[in-house]
Amino acid sequence: MRKELELIFKRRSIRKYTDETISAETVQALLEAAMAAPSACCKDPVHFIVMDDPEVKAAVAAFLPNGPFLNDAPLGIAVLGDLDAAHGNSESYMLQDCTAAIENILLAVEALGLGACWLGVHPRPERIDGLREYFKLPENIVPVSVIAVGHPAERKEARTRFDAARVKYNAWRS
Repeated sequence: MRKELELIFKRRSIRKYTDETISAETVQALLEAAMAAPSACCKDPVHFIVMDDPEVKAAVAAFLPNGPFLNDAPLGIAVLGDLDAAHGNSESYMLQDCTAAIENILLAVEALGLGACWLGVHPRPERIDGLREYFKLPENIVPVSVIAVGHPAERKEARTRFDAARVKYNAWRS
């Protein structure tokens, strides 16, 4: 593991949090990091719903079978894509742009000494529809993910998942 890339290798999914709140300044920094992500043709179709109300987080967690720990996180961030704003109105470009923003949030969380876990929403229709209905989203706004964020109550070792068997050079060769 290269020292310069340590931040990436230290980023792990954290599902246990202390009850310490996240400051407005930190939330702003996370959103700024998200919005610094690359976007196809600079269309920036990514939107966010910041959730710090326990009732809202509980309602959202109910749509996410693997995410009841969102209730324990002091902060949730829903990442949404605007199909009308995406390059070529393409769902694929919109999803790529949202994913880049999600990864920037996850890396910023690690840089700030916090913990986070990415909870998938898209492409599960029941999750998309649940969040769309709960937040009364227009049809062009697609829920892509929810990120639970907090001060970690667990630590995980840095690691790489590098697998040389999954790397090809200049052509596909078995």
